[in-house]
Amino acid sequence: MPESGDFGALRAGGPPLSGLRIAVDAVPHMKDWFGRWIGWVRVVAFLGVLFGLVIRVGDPVPVEALRNAAFDFYQQIKPREAVPVPVAILDIDDRSLEELGQWPWPRNRVAEMVRAATAAGAVAIAFDVVFAEPDRLSPAQIAADNPNLPPDLVIRLRSMADNDRILADAFAASRVVVGQTSVRTFEANREEKREMREVAHAFIGGDPMPFLQRFPDVVQNLDVLEDAASGRGVFSVRPDPDGVYRRVPLVMLVQDKVRLGLSPELLRVATGGEAFAVRVNEAGIEGVVVARQLVETASDGTVWPYLSPSSRARYVSAADLIGGTVPPGRLAGHLVLVGTSAIGLEDFRATPLGVAMAGVEIHAQLLENILTGTLLVRPNYAIGAELAITFLLCLLVIIFAPNLSGQVLIGSSLVLLTGYMALSWNLFATDRILIDPTFPVLSALLTVMLISTVNYLREERQRRQIRSAFGQYVSPALVEQLSRNQRELQLGGETRDLTLLFSDVRGFTAIAEAFKDDPEGLTQLMNRFLTVLCDGIMATGGTIDKFMGDAVMAFWNAPLDHPDHAASACAAALRMRADIAALNEVRAAEEGGDAHRLNVGIGINTGTCVVGNMGSKTRFDYTALGDPVNVASRLEGQSRYYGVDIILGSATATAVGERFAVFELDRVRVVGKALPETIFALLGDAATRADPAFQALCAANAAMLRAYRARDWDGADAGLAQVRAMIVNAGLPLSAYCDLYATRIADLRATPPGEDWDGVFSSTKK
Repeated sequence: MPESGDFGALRAGGPPLSGLRIAVDAVPHMKDWFGRWIGWVRVVAFLGVLFGLVIRVGDPVPVEALRNAAFDFYQQIKPREAVPVPVAILDIDDRSLEELGQWPWPRNRVAEMVRAATAAGAVAIAFDVVFAEPDRLSPAQIAADNPNLPPDLVIRLRSMADNDRILADAFAASRVVVGQTSVRTFEANREEKREMREVAHAFIGGDPMPFLQRFPDVVQNLDVLEDAASGRGVFSVRPDPDGVYRRVPLVMLVQDKVRLGLSPELLRVATGGEAFAVRVNEAGIEGVVVARQLVETASDGTVWPYLSPSSRARYVSAADLIGGTVPPGRLAGHLVLVGTSAIGLEDFRATPLGVAMAGVEIHAQLLENILTGTLLVRPNYAIGAELAITFLLCLLVIIFAPNLSGQVLIGSSLVLLTGYMALSWNLFATDRILIDPTFPVLSALLTVMLISTVNYLREERQRRQIRSAFGQYVSPALVEQLSRNQRELQLGGETRDLTLLFSDVRGFTAIAEAFKDDPEGLTQLMNRFLTVLCDGIMATGGTIDKFMGDAVMAFWNAPLDHPDHAASACAAALRMRADIAALNEVRAAEEGGDAHRLNVGIGINTGTCVVGNMGSKTRFDYTALGDPVNVASRLEGQSRYYGVDIILGSATATAVGERFAVFELDRVRVVGKALPETIFALLGDAATRADPAFQALCAANAAMLRAYRARDWDGADAGLAQVRAMIVNAGLPLSAYCDLYATRIADLRATPPGEDWDGVFSSTKK
């Protein structure tokens, strides 16, 4: 709000704001200005936001890539801290290939590795490898591939144990999960799909199949190995469009059958091989129950591993295990994943940490996440929340940005957007929740840029228009104030809540008659008197609408916003009363006993009005219209009847009743109004209201009014006597009020009212 000094400059330098008269040729320019720079900019910005939300729902690759880059950055700043868990990788590394031969090894050597791991205490073993074809190094296969061998050698080779059978026996003697890899299409040249072996499972809450990632076919192991295994896990992982592996399916649909990924299947087998369950809600997959715990997933059954940097501490070389050089107890009680980190086998995957990692280690880290409860969480509600946040941030920009200066807009935008990014980071750092920091911030920034550009162009245009329109009518100080707050200046009619004040000099006719031979003296007196009134109004941020002889009309909350307008109007009225009393004392000292005392009646009311330029096509005033204006004027007239200086309407009294001393007077139907209005006297400020004597007086007065409106004349008389006594003790100017009710009660006792009497006094005077 402007300081009182700005309005003081206005009053000293020219006519009041209500007297502004703007040439009619300015009106089309103002309308054009509103149409282009206010209405349309917000509409275009809002439509742009809606378009952006549609883009986000479609989630094109650039939007997804930006979001994923932010999530990757979070993991790079704060990777998971690795803690010891019973998970190990049996690694077919480069040294193993050098010592034991190139891959693939004979299956009897793989069987030797399984037996050694089992003997070392491994709880269960899972293979990130598929044995889809018979071992070409089996003795019988060697004999078949080499027909020129001596017959006795062929017979001997054919009599030897098959390598695949040896591996199957090793599987059967341990807890082994064979790996399967899914493919996206069914191979057309195959006669039929191999049936997948069932894994016991259940559905909770609905059918998960519509939500799961689908793979039409799967590459399985040899039947002899599938039959000997304790479990079967699918180790396929789809990368994001940028080639980075961020999500791993915990459960998926393969050949129309629900299957677990390799890591959860290993956990299931290691904990007894019980059935797993898929929990479903209306949004999709909620989670997978495996090993008697719920692992929450995204709606499609995938999870976001929270990775720690690759560590050799997870690895045990296959060469060391087969060679018997693994430290005792290294695999005891561990879940073991068999895979490769050998460079030549090219099983490396790009990860969010920015470095490639062996595929088997991704599965191992997923298993660590499940065991330690450290999976990243991308909630099912995340997209909805991000859309809502984007809309809210952009809406705030659209609503407030046109009203803000460039510095405030930039500062508030930085605070708002930085706060949201900090919230997103904090959710990741403390709760591992992934909420996109990029799209909402980018959308809000684009909206800020659009409106900032328009703001700049509009502000320059507005300053020129305001100075041109107001410069010849008001002081330069107010012109500058309005140019700084041009969005708050609304030219043309608008609906606003206002608090209106009417004041009028009591007995002005007698005063004017006393100055009939000195009109200049009367003019000086009225200017002096009106200056006192104006000072009280301007000091509290009010706008003087007009002077009507000895009367003043003012209002608060236009043209500039004034949130606490009702309290400011009451404070102005109390100051006006005090300043008039001080003026009377000064005049008495100046003129002696011949000075005419000036007294005013003030009416204050609050309500919704139309405020703006009103008048003809050629000349108009800035003023307010509406029923609350008429009520405020009538209340000022009633002050004489009730013998008080200031009367408030019920809306004003309700707004300020906790901060000012208000005293209920009556329920009155003023001239021109069909509905009654409860009116109050304003007797003082918060100190008066806090006085126990005043509170007791209000309680006694309320009891008297209840008796009066209930036609309890004896009770009303008794209550009035109590009120009168308390008024005398308090020294309050309410004796005329008591006399008024004493007369009313006596008249009503003598001539009882009809059955339709509602206790409302119908005023016949304005």
